[in-house]
Amino acid sequence: MRLLLDTMIVSALCTPRDPSHGEISGWLRLLAQDSTEELTVMLPEIVDYEVRRGLLHVARRHGRSTTRNLQRLDELTRVCEYCPIETPVMRRAAELWAEARVRGEPTDHEEGLDGDVILAAQAQAVGGIVVTENVRHLGRYVEAKSWRDVGPRED
Repeated sequence: MRLLLDTMIVSALCTPRDPSHGEISGWLRLLAQDSTEELTVMLPEIVDYEVRRGLLHVARRHGRSTTRNLQRLDELTRVCEYCPIETPVMRRAAELWAEARVRGEPTDHEEGLDGDVILAAQAQAVGGIVVTENVRHLGRYVEAKSWRDVGPRED
């Protein structure tokens, strides 16, 4: 099973001070230790971009070149398999974007890049499940589940 982490999940992993964010970190640790299930946790390039740009914006606003949260994101790229964006993925994302608008179900404004369709196209390309807190939006395109519904849980 391939699990692609969504932006909210990666943001939580990079900013663990919030108690719910700590729960997500614990979930990922348990997932990494679970040897009964064959799975790959993936960090999609579009998600890295969305989280990184936000963290860089905060750092620059405070006059810094980096932050501990940016370091956490870099560490995550060593723990998860990195899923780069390739041309076929971007072409599929454009199709998903257009199809969503024809159906009247866009996930972003008309001029927006729409990271959701890019992430969905990446998940389709690798046959993966998107781990997200935005199951409703991403579920239009690809199998999507809450982190609470995937893998091991602390009981």
